[in-house]
Amino acid sequence: MRAIAVASLVAVLAAGAAAQRGGSFQSRGPDQMPNVKPDGGFTFARVRYADYRGWRADYPMMEQNLATMLREMTTVQTDSTRTNVHAFDDPELNLFPIAYLSEPGYWFPTELEVLGLRQYLERGAFLIVDDFHFASEWAVFETAMRSVLPDARIDRLDVSHPIFDSFFHIKTLAVPYPGRLGEQGVMGEFYGIHEDNDPAKRLMVVINYNMDIGDYIEWSGEDIYARASTNEAYKFGINYIIYGLTH
Repeated sequence: MRAIAVASLVAVLAAGAAAQRGGSFQSRGPDQMPNVKPDGGFTFARVRYADYRGWRADYPMMEQNLATMLREMTTVQTDSTRTNVHAFDDPELNLFPIAYLSEPGYWFPTELEVLGLRQYLERGAFLIVDDFHFASEWAVFETAMRSVLPDARIDRLDVSHPIFDSFFHIKTLAVPYPGRLGEQGVMGEFYGIHEDNDPAKRLMVVINYNMDIGDYIEWSGEDIYARASTNEAYKFGINYIIYGLTH
């Protein structure tokens, strides 16, 4: 029933966007929407970093579409206006339990950002890393992450991990990268960093490599990607949020 509901809501998003084609989406949104204060509802917190604008890829449509799905399918209290942008060294990030890092292949954190992220994770927060696929991008990301957590082990996740059953029962991780790369055979790989490197403990960081769930979700209203893969991207996004809120 949940799978049917996802497909139905994606269809609604696509129908709504089709009526708005012809110029209204030439600008995908403001450079940054005003941040909101915590008030008990869920707020999606995206991470900003310097020297490269990839941090705002798919912003804010991805957040808005995901908030719509969360509101319709779960008991999480949110709406499409609830999206914040913070740097890792911004103390206010600690008010929000889940953060999203886009295009980490161009992320070169400062010492203060390294410290901020380390403390954020140690306090029990959850980080979603998304949207990269080149080996050189992985190398940049891994170098940065090891400066944050020098002793961390990056584990490849399989479909039996609890995060893939936290709301939707995800049956397969075989989801193609959106667009041309996916058509050429690039398939998503999913990794994670567990507390104390113990798979029995909570997942602190989930890593979508060879994958861009943000792109699928942003463009779901335009219906330009395969509907089945877009549905799966929503399932991953919702599962991540439910997992982060309950662990």
